[in-house]
Amino acid sequence: MKGQKLLITGAAGFTGRHAVHLFLAGGAEVTAVVRPPSTAGALPSALFPEGVKVYYCDLSNRKAVAEMIKETAPEAVLHLAGNNSVPESWRNPLLFMETNVMATLYLLEAMRSLPTSRILVVGSRLKFKPGVVAGPPHPYSLSKTIEELVSLAWGTLFKQPVLLAEPCNLIGPGPSTGFCSLLAQHIVRSEVHVGEEIPPFKLSSRYALRDFLDVRDAVRAYDFILREGTNGTIYQIDSGTQRQLGDIAEQLISRSSASISMDWGPAQAALSIPVNGVAGDKLITLDAFATPEDNVSSLGWKPGIEFSQSLTDILDYCRVNWEGRML
Repeated sequence: MKGQKLLITGAAGFTGRHAVHLFLAGGAEVTAVVRPPSTAGALPSALFPEGVKVYYCDLSNRKAVAEMIKETAPEAVLHLAGNNSVPESWRNPLLFMETNVMATLYLLEAMRSLPTSRILVVGSRLKFKPGVVAGPPHPYSLSKTIEELVSLAWGTLFKQPVLLAEPCNLIGPGPSTGFCSLLAQHIVRSEVHVGEEIPPFKLSSRYALRDFLDVRDAVRAYDFILREGTNGTIYQIDSGTQRQLGDIAEQLISRSSASISMDWGPAQAALSIPVNGVAGDKLITLDAFATPEDNVSSLGWKPGIEFSQSLTDILDYCRVNWEGRML
C-alpha cells in the first residue's frame, strides 16, 4: 500500500499498534484513529513512530465519524476498533452494540462519499450462525455477528468495496488480554515476587484446543486482503494448527526458572462442553460455527513467525514491563 492514505481505527490497541508499524514501514500514509483523550487518557508519547498522523475520534458519534472521513479522505480503512470482552458484554450489552455495530455502520455510511476506497472490517470467530444454533452464546457474539451482516449488506446495497477478516486467537508482544499474555504476566509476577504466595493461574481445561497466530502475521494478512482481496469476501486467518492450552502453558512455564502456581482444571481429556446451552459429547468451540468464504492463504499469504518465537517475545515484553504491566 505504498503511497496510499490508510486510516486505522483502534490504533492504540494490541493489534492496532502492530498494524501502524507495519503499514508505515511499507510506505503507507498512516492515520491512527484513537479515542479522544477525555475518554481514553493521555497517549504515551512514544506510542506511534514518527510520521504517523493521530486523529482523535469517538466512533460512536456519527457526526464525528463523518467529519473524520471528510478531513482524512482515506484510500483504505482498516477497522480494528471495538470492544471484545465477553464478560463485559454481559454487564453492558448495549455498549457492545454501539461500539461494534453502530460505530461500524457510521464508518461504512461515511465511506460512501469515497466509493473507490476499500474498508476491511475485522470480525470475530466468536460469531454465531443463525439457523444452525439456537442463539448467540453471549452479547459480544451477537454484536460481532450483526457487525458482519451489516458490513456485507452495506457493501452489496451501496456497491462499496467492503471486505471482512476473521482471525483466530492472536498472540504476540504487546498489551494483550489473551490467554498467552495473561499467563506470561502471571509467570513474570512469580519471577518478581519470589517466595511470596501468588494465587494460581487457572485453566478452564488443559485439553481445550485453540488455533493461535502471531499478531504480526495477522497484520501482514490484513495487508494482503486490502491489496488483493475480493470485495464482499470473508477471509479466514489462522495458523492451521490446533494446540492444547495445557501444552502451551507448559511451554511458557518452561521458559522460567521460577515456581509457577497453576490450577490445571479438569483432569479428564474428554469433556462435555455446553455450547449455547446444549452439551455435546466432545469438545466443541465456537470456531466450529464460523463459515468464512475463503482463506487468506489463497492470496499468497502464509504465517512467518514460529509459535515458539511468539511465546518468547510475549515473555520478553512482560519482563520489560514487570508484573505484567502493559504500556
